[in-house]
Formats: sequence, structure tokens, C-alpha cells
Amino acid sequence: MTRSRLVAAARTARPLLASPARQGRSLASVAGLSSRSSTAAPAPRTAGAVASPAQLHNTRFYSSSSSSSSSRANWKEKLAAFSKQDKTPLYDFHVAHGGKMVIFGGHHMPVQYAGQSLAESHHFTRTHASLFDVSHMVQHRFTGPKAAAFLETVTPSSVADMEYNTSKLSTFLHPGTGGIVDDTMITRLGEHEYAVVSNAGTREKIFAYLTEHTAALQNPEGTDFWWEVLEGYGLVALQGPQSAEILQEVLDPADGLDLSTLYFGNTGFARLRYQDGPGGQWKSTPEKAMISRGGYTGEDGFEISFQSTNGEAGPIAETLLQVAGPERLQLAGLGPRDSLRLEAGMCLYGHDIDDSTTPVEGSLSWIIPKERRTKGGFHGAEVINKQLVPKSKGGAGIERRRVGFVVSGAPAREGAEIFTKDGEKVGVITSGSPSPTLGKNIAMGYVKEGLHKSGTELDVVVRGKKRGAVVSKMPLVPSKYFKGPTPAPA
Repeated sequence: MTRSRLVAAARTARPLLASPARQGRSLASVAGLSSRSSTAAPAPRTAGAVASPAQLHNTRFYSSSSSSSSSRANWKEKLAAFSKQDKTPLYDFHVAHGGKMVIFGGHHMPVQYAGQSLAESHHFTRTHASLFDVSHMVQHRFTGPKAAAFLETVTPSSVADMEYNTSKLSTFLHPGTGGIVDDTMITRLGEHEYAVVSNAGTREKIFAYLTEHTAALQNPEGTDFWWEVLEGYGLVALQGPQSAEILQEVLDPADGLDLSTLYFGNTGFARLRYQDGPGGQWKSTPEKAMISRGGYTGEDGFEISFQSTNGEAGPIAETLLQVAGPERLQLAGLGPRDSLRLEAGMCLYGHDIDDSTTPVEGSLSWIIPKERRTKGGFHGAEVINKQLVPKSKGGAGIERRRVGFVVSGAPAREGAEIFTKDGEKVGVITSGSPSPTLGKNIAMGYVKEGLHKSGTELDVVVRGKKRGAVVSKMPLVPSKYFKGPTPAPA
């Protein structure tokens, strides 16, 4: 489904069920670990000791049973079965809460929820907090002494020197051309252990790509390298300025994860506390959830990966809603997620970047560190490293570049053509929508190199008419990532 069709679906879809009323309440600390549960009334949360990075690393948050040679033997069959999945672990939860479901990335996903417009949901995320289901995305693990070298071949990133429990944005690249196969997040979990998240819409392509490029390494009996896709795991994004205080309330205090010390781009681990149905027992997830500070909205927030093989996803999401209350937390779907990421200047794969786009053209040069530019050794390095040097300095440079726009008049949608004031066609829009935050129409697209500087005035054709479009610095709305305590005034 294209971005414009997705938004149109949000405006016309009917709610499946009414969302139940919620009352906010605080969740307490619990008297036990994951093997125990309690029906006692929650007590006030007490702060626990903060775990060190080494301590966090030493407890794997996901089951290692899939890494045994016996379970590895049929990995290709498991991959094929995973490719056919079309519902996330939260599907029934979405329907019960009035989610307006559409097909996106091969999955049934909520585009929005009953009782809230796209703009209202967008604003609520910016001012309070919203919960997004992103379980349709693919969670990979790369392990073994050769994992870092492999990732440094298929991406332009440096991963061998990453600190434990830190993340970075990267891209899988085509050999030869340097075109982007997919954008991805890489998190280093240990000495030879990496978590990688890729997009849902590219899963068949990325599975084929990784199967091809791991062929010489992937050995069920070996110990040097293993690639696997997690099965039975949920992934949710809790985004907005109140997300930290809400999430802290459902973390098992016995695990000692203090979110005030977990900064943007870092990951921590803790069990999640949840109530198993209305009036049910309070439980902890059997394994620690992986909690990464970041997201796709430009706001402070977290992406939370957790095991859901026994149906934990729905109760976990419901508990977050009940603990926070509707005054602090609302559900949000694909519609507001798209407008939020556009304001934040973030790419949507298949629209703003694709197989024909290199990171340099996509304004993602910053993901390529200095040492990779010098040494190369990654797919497409010959093309990309030449593009990094402008023609004026003897390099190949680029012919086009991704930029942001503020557009006058009607919103410019994907495919709208861009012209200079003299009438020369110089580019195309790849994403566009009204900005609820700015009260203006914004867009993203590609323009001829040299026209990418902020303030450049161009025209975009919308419904047969030329509209003014001013190249604008991204993010179009300033990001609010939590990078540490705000210094006290001097």
C-alpha cells in the first residue's frame, strides 16, 4: 500500500470495535522474579541499582535454544514460514481496541484507532505518549566471531568497535552499485552478537539477500557465524515526552533498569510487569525485554522487543494503557507514524530510498564513518566513496540529493514533479503530507545537486498547478531525543 493510499484508508476505514474505557493507575514493584506471580495490591515502586553494561550483556534477553544445531537444521524452512506470516502478536488487541486495519508490509496493521483523527493522534504523541505496534518488522540476530566482518561487508557501518548495548542506523547495500537494499538498525549485544531490525515490506527481498550473502558462512554445525530471525517476539514503540515515566512503571524493579540513565541510542534489559487479563495475576515476562531508546518519530521514546510465545503481547500492551491511563497514553497507528517520521526527516523505504538510491544520494552520508571511507571493503564502496567526493574536488559527486520542503497551497504527494522558477524539471517528490505540528504542508524528495541548500525556492506541480516549494533543513520539526539530563542554568 502506498503512503497516500494508506492515509486515505485512515480517513475512510470504519472502526471494527469500540475502544474500551480506561482508568489510569500506577503499577507497583513485585515480590519476585519471572518464575513468580502475585495477586497482592501493588506497592509503591522503589528505585533499584542500575545495572552496568557488562551485567546487562551477561543476561541474554532472548532464548538461545534456536541456536542449537538440531534446531538450526531446518532454518530455511522456518524462514519460508516466517515470510508468510500476515498478523502480528497484537492483531486481536488492535481489533478489540477499534483499530482500523489495512494491509501494510504484508501484515494486517492499524492505520488509526476509533475516536481519534490522524492529527489528534499526531499531536498526542508530541505532547504525551503513544504506543505503536511495530511487530511486523523483522528482528534478526547475527552471532559468532565472523558476525562483525559480515555486517561490515553488507553495510557501510563500523560495528566491530561499537560499545555494547548501543545502536546505529545503517543500510544493507547491493554489491557493485551501492544501492540500498533496506535501511536497518544495528545493536551490539555482546562481543560477537548483534541485533538487527529490517523493514516488513522488504522481508522476502532481505531474506533472499541475506541467504545469498551468508551462503559461505551459514553452517548449522559451525560456531563462527549464525544468522537467525526471531520467532514469537513482539516489538512495540512507546513514543512521546511521557514515555519514560510510563515505561518505568511497568519494569520489574528487581532488574534495576533506571531509564533516567539510559540515553538515546542505548539499550537496556528488564522484565516487563503485566496483568494477565482483567483482575488477573500480575506477572513478569519470562525473559528480559530489550529496551532501546530511540524511535521513528523524533520524540523521546523506546522500542521494546519481548518474547510473546504464550500470548504475552496483548496483556503487556493492555497493562501499559491501564497503568498510564488515557490522559497520558493512547494507541497510534500507521497514519500518525508516517506524518511524525516525515516531520522528523526520516526515510520510508520504497519511497524516499530504494534499490536505485545510494546513501550519499539519500542524504545518509553520515552513517559512513571516516575509517570505512578510507578502507572501503563494503558492498558498493567503489561507487559510494567516489560519490562522497564532490566533482569540484575531483570526485564523482552525485546528480541528485534527498531534501525536505515546505510547500505552499495543497500538499504535494509522492510523484509530484519539481521545477526551477525557470521551468526546468529538476526532481520529484517522494513523500508529502500536511504537518500537524507546523500547520503547513511538508514534503521530501530528490532535486538536482546544487539545488539542495536550505532556502532554495522551487516549484512543485500539484493537481496541474505549480506551487511554491522551499528547500528546508531536516528534521523539519526539531528532534527531542533524550541525550542526558538538561544542564542547570548558570
